[in-house]
Amino acid sequence: MTARIIDGKAIAAELRARVADEVARLRRAHRITPGLAVVLVGTDPASQVYVRSKHKQTQAAGMASFEHVLPADVAQSDMLALIGELNRDAAVHGILVQLPLPKSLHTETIINAIDPAKDVDGLHPNNAGRLAGGLAALSPCTPLGCIILTKSVHASLEGMNAIVIGRSNLVGRPLVQLLLNENATVTIAHSRSRNLSQLCARADLVYAAVGKAEMVRADWIKPGATVIDVGINRLTDAGGKTRLVGDVAFQEALNVAGAITPVPGGVGQMTVACLLVNTLRAACAIQGLPAPAV
Repeated sequence: MTARIIDGKAIAAELRARVADEVARLRRAHRITPGLAVVLVGTDPASQVYVRSKHKQTQAAGMASFEHVLPADVAQSDMLALIGELNRDAAVHGILVQLPLPKSLHTETIINAIDPAKDVDGLHPNNAGRLAGGLAALSPCTPLGCIILTKSVHASLEGMNAIVIGRSNLVGRPLVQLLLNENATVTIAHSRSRNLSQLCARADLVYAAVGKAEMVRADWIKPGATVIDVGINRLTDAGGKTRLVGDVAFQEALNVAGAITPVPGGVGQMTVACLLVNTLRAACAIQGLPAPAV
């Protein structure tokens, strides 16, 4: 058996095209242009690249893009003042604060200051609570992308056994809630789980989001299972060359899984596309319009 490789790049491109169509429809029918504001603190190179990608894709979808770059030593009061301005700005429908923040800033306080209706990262307690309660909410982008990738293989997840390895607020915990909303049977595992390989081997759907390079081996995977690899880890070989790998031993898993996401080219491609989805959904909700068809 050779697993089907789930093409995150192609699926993300198709999703962005659908978002662009809906944005154009909103402009024609209601004269509304969804707007996304991204706040970057400091000069971390990886964050700068990610923010540039968000800006480019936001504009390509026909949305308004607002960037706010603040110095690493920005005062928390100034940061909160900016968020207050963005909350009040009618042209802004989505607010995303690029994480991680410098240690001088209190991340929880800043996230909590964002208007939940504009919280396109899905991290505000109101959205997290609604998601946990099975109610409509803005969901974190990476878990949302994981669900979309899985449903490119399985039209319905109902009754399937899923395991989520990792319990972060960014990925693991919200992914569990999204899977429950799809009527899957879910196990959440983590660094202190016992017999992790055995738990994993029972699952029809495996989500690896633990941040440990190639931890999930082929003998952990049930034959024919769908494997969604959220991990992004940089390894350096003896010659000094670096390569990106996921949390799953990809080459091994290819011979066991039914379908698998590559790293790179899998889940990472979906995160910004789902950010655009959330911004579009937020714009419609704020304006009192029906949810868009994405």
